[in-house]
Amino acid sequence: MSPEPQEIKIPPIRNGTVIDHITSGQALNVLKILGVNEDNIDSTISIGIHVATSHEEMKWKDIVKLEDMEIDSEAADKIALIAPQATISIIRDYYVADKYSVRLGDTVVGLVRCSNPNCITNKGEPVSSRFFVESRCPPKLRCMYCDRDLTNISAHLR
Repeated sequence: MSPEPQEIKIPPIRNGTVIDHITSGQALNVLKILGVNEDNIDSTISIGIHVATSHEEMKWKDIVKLEDMEIDSEAADKIALIAPQATISIIRDYYVADKYSVRLGDTVVGLVRCSNPNCITNKGEPVSSRFFVESRCPPKLRCMYCDRDLTNISAHLR
């Protein structure tokens, strides 16, 4: 007789950030956005990938818990590009001090590169990339300079 499987629980964090409702499969890209890698991990990071959810619009999600790290608004804006339904909770002394949903505006400036190698933004000119938000879920961007659509956003993040 085999033993009953045990549920693994991720312990709460004392201080830090919880990013929930990440589009399934994007947790590692969230860590990339935050600049987290093996050389700069000083605190616990918990990652759940392809976790079942009761959220109305998604069946599966990812979740990231970062102890002793609070993310800034630029990182939240980048997360919105790959996980438009994500929520961010700032935790202090084990309690939620602040909670908000990421928001993708009507335009995106300087956060992603155009996929067109001939676009003026990729030619060394002092021009920031600018995109219109064509669709929010899933995110789809259109370059304001060359009109190229950008759908694989995570591959073009700055």
